[in-house]
Amino acid sequence: MTNKPVSDQATEAADVRAFWSRLGLPGLVDVHTHFMPERVLAKVWAYFDAVGPLTGLEWPITYRHEEEQRVALLREFGVRAFTSMLYPHKAGMAAWLNGWAADFAARTPDCLHTATFFPEEGVEHDVREALDRGARIFKSHLQVGAYDPNDSLLDPVWGLLAEAGVPVVMHCGSGPVPGKHTGPEPVGRLLARHPRLPLVVAHMGMPEYSDFLDLAERYTRVRLDTTMAFTDFSERLAPFPQQQKGRLADLGDRIVLGTDFPNIPYPYVHQLRALEELGLGDDWLRAVCHDNGVRLFAPGGP
Repeated sequence: MTNKPVSDQATEAADVRAFWSRLGLPGLVDVHTHFMPERVLAKVWAYFDAVGPLTGLEWPITYRHEEEQRVALLREFGVRAFTSMLYPHKAGMAAWLNGWAADFAARTPDCLHTATFFPEEGVEHDVREALDRGARIFKSHLQVGAYDPNDSLLDPVWGLLAEAGVPVVMHCGSGPVPGKHTGPEPVGRLLARHPRLPLVVAHMGMPEYSDFLDLAERYTRVRLDTTMAFTDFSERLAPFPQQQKGRLADLGDRIVLGTDFPNIPYPYVHQLRALEELGLGDDWLRAVCHDNGVRLFAPGGP
């Protein structure tokens, strides 16, 4: 694995801390970071190593470090709460991943206990068990899992999450490459049946930004995370429409910070600066980078 020189990491950490210190924040809340079993993460990194020909953009992993170093770096950045977004690509994986994530959360108290699921027999039991063990956020990846969120096996899952007020971060946009069930249409059908589902749309719904902003305006429990959006990398791949910036301001109480750490092809601070360069003001930045995330996980649910 590659490692940055200690001096470079110290400089970067200082830059991140300067960002939130200027805003008068105690730190950051990042709802979209990845920790998973090492052999699973290695396969994820291999995917990004090979994704260049699909997107036309090389995707070097900036933080290809050992797990302990990655946790330490987030702490140096001043990230007060983060997640272990993990997801199955086939049946039979979710329960094992959830066991790993529960153990990781137990030994990493600043990580929000994260869980996942897959449309398979027993999925309701798996999700109920994860909730009973203290899961505070779930991950659903429609692109990698290649499943329809409206699969009848998942109906009780959405009901459980809505009732518990536990959010699910869903990769449902069609970036970086479309999947059979990505895009706003399947999610729109899901929300029509489960309007109280606390859904966090990953990557701002990239590249279907406008359609997912529509859903957030229609359903009060829908949020969007900033993961990779507005960065130089994503603006080359799927630019955010400038005429929609006003809607970002209007939904400022329901946009939360996400970064995709460690699987990003640029420094962590670049995501923060990209948000700042939107020009939506310090109050908006404070809400997105900290306050909205705190409120999302406050007692009583979103």
